[in-house]
Amino acid sequence: MAKDVIVALDFKSARETYDFLDLFQGEKPFIKIGMELFYAEGPAIVREIKRRGHKIFLDLKLHDIPNTVEKAMRVLSSLNADMCNLHAAGTRAMMSAAIKGLTREDGTRPLLIAVTQLTSTDEAALKNELLVGASMEETVKSYALNAKQAGLDGVVCSPLEAGKVHETCGKNFLTVTPGVRFAGGDAGDQKRIATPDKARELGSDYIVVGRPITAAEDPAGAYERCIKEFLRK
Repeated sequence: MAKDVIVALDFKSARETYDFLDLFQGEKPFIKIGMELFYAEGPAIVREIKRRGHKIFLDLKLHDIPNTVEKAMRVLSSLNADMCNLHAAGTRAMMSAAIKGLTREDGTRPLLIAVTQLTSTDEAALKNELLVGASMEETVKSYALNAKQAGLDGVVCSPLEAGKVHETCGKNFLTVTPGVRFAGGDAGDQKRIATPDKARELGSDYIVVGRPITAAEDPAGAYERCIKEFLRK
């Protein structure tokens, strides 16, 4: 897959989602379906958006015992999303089981990436609440290496760690980075952020952008701006 901007559809209903997608007048952005929308509408929303011609990142962040995750991934695989994810903190055994469940009988599967640390987590929370003694950078690199050893295609990390992940795991190991805001934009609940242009410089392969696009007065225009800044089109 080429580098791209993934639009996070953080809506609570199918109607809101379809109204938003209709604003793009023939364009088919790569989109992310997260927990709110999936839990509200179920698998049908994935099938319908796929039918409309969009690539889909199904962002459900599975984290459970290996057997449970394997069975859940087997179900998700049938939805034909292009990318799925889980939490790297679930261990290499869980990630390996996820790969097994996600792989179809013909050997194909969606891309599978692992969340290293959420972009809402800062160094203080990592140390004082999660009791992780290593630095954020070292933690992300270690989790990314575990994901690679388990056979995954890449990780979710902040743009600030994308370059270090590539140094550790290779340039073909994908970095999918939320926490992207336009210059001067509101950071919201994100702590480790960058602009689209800076994310590209830091080595992000995909950026995930939600509110700067979905809450914009002109969402299609904001998407085009993001494409231009990230891909230099």
